[in-house]
Amino acid sequence: MTTLESLSQAVVAGKSKDAKTLTQLALDEGTRPGDVVDQALVPAMSVVGERFKNGEIFVPEMLISARAMKESMTLLEPRLVAAGITPKFTAVIGTVQGDLHDIGKNLVTILWKGANFRVIDLGVNVPASKFVAAIKQHQPQIVGLSALLTTTMPAMGATIRAIRTGDCPPVKILVGGAPVSRQFAEEIGADGYAPDASSSVDKALELIGA
Repeated sequence: MTTLESLSQAVVAGKSKDAKTLTQLALDEGTRPGDVVDQALVPAMSVVGERFKNGEIFVPEMLISARAMKESMTLLEPRLVAAGITPKFTAVIGTVQGDLHDIGKNLVTILWKGANFRVIDLGVNVPASKFVAAIKQHQPQIVGLSALLTTTMPAMGATIRAIRTGDCPPVKILVGGAPVSRQFAEEIGADGYAPDASSSVDKALELIGA
């Protein structure tokens, strides 16, 4: 088994210490930092997302895998920056105004990072104006809007209207959250709907044509 294959398995298993050790070993062997990401970390998080989607693992296991990925990235990020290598895609994400729930949003953030997105996480209770400002500043390909309360679902529609009329660069908008449905997403003018965190990766890549 190659070092990158071992690293990928360590991330899937959530073995943070092994992930960091194997990342250093891969670098010592001359593997380029970008190849470590593309050939080990991205495939690993893809496996984690698929297992989560299939009900084989749950939130705690996903978070443990994400922690292992972060340990690897602490070694890789300085080298990626020095080499001028950035993630392939950029995303902005946040929970809409009035809603303080963030577990689903955080899971999406983890999986998007694992799929080579640079993710600007605006947090919770995010007003539409903050989404608009972030889109203008970061020029993302996609924006993720999350809501867990039926009472905050209207804020999704208001945020989408603000983005569409706010002189923003073209961007795809993906929505999700427990009370959100595909029909609701269509009604408020979203480009896509993801029923869960793992589905959000495939849908985001589909929307941006990756």
